[in-house]
Amino acid sequence: MPKLTRIYTRTGDDGTTGLVGGQRVKKNALRIETYGTVDELSSVIGLARTALADAIRESESGNAKAVELDAWLAWTQDALFNLGSDLATLPADRWEGMPLITPADAQALERAMDEAQLDLEPLANFIHPGGSKAGAFLHQARTIARRVERLLVTLQGNEPISGDVMQYVNRLSDALFVWSRWINAALGQPEHLWNPATKPPEARA
Repeated sequence: MPKLTRIYTRTGDDGTTGLVGGQRVKKNALRIETYGTVDELSSVIGLARTALADAIRESESGNAKAVELDAWLAWTQDALFNLGSDLATLPADRWEGMPLITPADAQALERAMDEAQLDLEPLANFIHPGGSKAGAFLHQARTIARRVERLLVTLQGNEPISGDVMQYVNRLSDALFVWSRWINAALGQPEHLWNPATKPPEARA
C-alpha cells in the first residue's frame, strides 16, 4: 500500500484524474462517475455505522444485532473499496492478487439476508425510508446502490464489466433494504407504510 504523505497533488487542476495504470481521463468520464458513486455509497454506509454506534451507546435493546450489522457493514465498505479500485483500473492493468469482487461476495449477502429475514414479519405493504437513524441511512444507501447499478449497466455498454460485479451490486441493494428493516425492528422503530389513499393533514383550527 502506498503511503499518502500529501493529499493534494495539483495534477487534477485541469479537470482530469489518473487511473491506476497512470492514464489521465476527464473527471466527468463515466468510469469516474461510477466509482465516485461507489465512494458515495460507502460514505452513507459510514453514516449508518456511526448511527449504529450511537444506538449501541444509548440503548440496551437491539445491541447484539447492531454489533452484528456493523460487522456486515464494515465488510461491505471493504468490498466497495475493492470494487472502486477495480473500476479505477483498466482490464489490461490488473495485477495478480488484485482484490476483486467474486461470486462468494454475493453469496455472503444472500446468507445475510436469509438470516435477517428469519427475524422479520413478511412484508405485506410498500414502506417508505425512515425508522431509526441507522435504518434511514441504509435506505439512502440502497438508493445509491441502485444508482451504481444503473451506471454499471451504462458502462457495460462500452467496457467489459464482470458479471460478478453486477450480481454483487444487485444483491447489495437488496441487502441494504433488508438490513434497514432488520435494524429498525431490533431498535423498536416502526416502519412507515405507504398509504395509497393518503390525505394532507387537516387545517389548524
